[in-house]
Amino acid sequence: MRHKNTICAISTASGGAIGIIRVTGMEAIPQVERIFSAAKNKKLSAVPSHRLTFGHIGAPGEEPIDEVLVSIFRAPNSYTGEDLVEISCHGSSFILQKVLELLIDGGCRPADPGEFTQRAFLNGKMDLSQAEAVADIIASNTAANHRIAMKQMRGEFSRELLRLRERLLNLTSLLELELDFSDHEDLEFADRSQLDGIASEIEIVTSRLADSFATGNALKHGFSVAIVGSTNSGKSTLLNTLLHDDRAIVSDIHGTTRDVIEDTYSIEGTLFRFIDTAGLRHTEDVVEKMGIERSWQKIKEAQIVLFVVDSTQLENQLTTLGKEIIEDCQDKHLIVLFNKCDLIEIDAHRQFTTFFPEHEKQKTLTISAKNKSGIDNLIRALLEVAHDTANKFGDLIITNARHYAALTAALEDIRRVREGLSIKISGDFIAQDLRSCLFHLAEITGGEITTDEVLGSIFRNFCVGK
Repeated sequence: MRHKNTICAISTASGGAIGIIRVTGMEAIPQVERIFSAAKNKKLSAVPSHRLTFGHIGAPGEEPIDEVLVSIFRAPNSYTGEDLVEISCHGSSFILQKVLELLIDGGCRPADPGEFTQRAFLNGKMDLSQAEAVADIIASNTAANHRIAMKQMRGEFSRELLRLRERLLNLTSLLELELDFSDHEDLEFADRSQLDGIASEIEIVTSRLADSFATGNALKHGFSVAIVGSTNSGKSTLLNTLLHDDRAIVSDIHGTTRDVIEDTYSIEGTLFRFIDTAGLRHTEDVVEKMGIERSWQKIKEAQIVLFVVDSTQLENQLTTLGKEIIEDCQDKHLIVLFNKCDLIEIDAHRQFTTFFPEHEKQKTLTISAKNKSGIDNLIRALLEVAHDTANKFGDLIITNARHYAALTAALEDIRRVREGLSIKISGDFIAQDLRSCLFHLAEITGGEITTDEVLGSIFRNFCVGK
């Protein structure tokens, strides 16, 4: 019954000029009216929805605490779907806490983290994927993250899932209708090849959504960019240049970088996670060996690899590392950077560029990390990779691990459906897999989530007051 209580919370960060306290529930308006004195003795209970009222707030019969603006949002036309009141006062922590105490003394309960949004979900104002998007919007730190979260909160992902579910329900109803008339062996309500065609379309859409998670995760946490190469090729200098900060130690001594150094940086609204690695070479130093092993591991994990080559040592570095790097980067974007171009003739490296034939996922650039020459071209190349990767999935990109798990399970179900249709197994087994697929898709929007434990795990990471 906790969701029936009237709750209150401070919904703004401390230290601002203005602070807002939210109150929602059946008694929200009377609770605020009890401690609020409006001009001309106007009663909040008589104020229409979506109106502002100026007045003073404080304990009845005592000196006012502050001058405030009170916003009234009447059910069901509010964020939570209940009567909701917002009190805008000065941002003093003393004032905010005092108003909160007055509300609690009157019978309000302090809100749990995310409880306002949870009530919006429980009252049908949004589905669960939209509710989770609220948290993503609050946490978004780049334009790309914000754009994805806004699309999800507006219900674009939910509408795509609804279309999938409608097709699945059509499939299920046809099969189960056949089961109801199973005594008539010659009766078939659905052509199996037609069913497989519909199941194939569902598989394609579900697979695309699930496959977008890797890109969504990159947009949320940063595209991983491994900076690799031989010792003293200029990797750490390049990292510092890209981050506009002396993040890594730069030295002429070979093997200075012995461990992985990572940092994130937003470029034109897209987040990148740059990883400086230990120089790749043969060494007997135990600690440096461990760093080199981590370097190769980061190459495998990265989405983009920057192979930094010292242009003054071209032939040696390309022949010792080039083929191995290319082999390890078959399935990822590789950018070969001929660094220290300021120390050689500009065309001196051309005979070696054929070593790295350019194609869709591979290109070569000439730079000077120290003098920042060619860095603009590198940034454009990085943004091109990020944008092309994101555009491949269109407007809908999955960033939530819970959604990904549900989509993966649904994908396995629909593939079993297609397999069952191909080997002509009984319709009741196929219908069971279809129902399972429907269940997993409904998990995303909350249609099949009934336990408080599951909802608690989702909303506990929200801010208090949201």
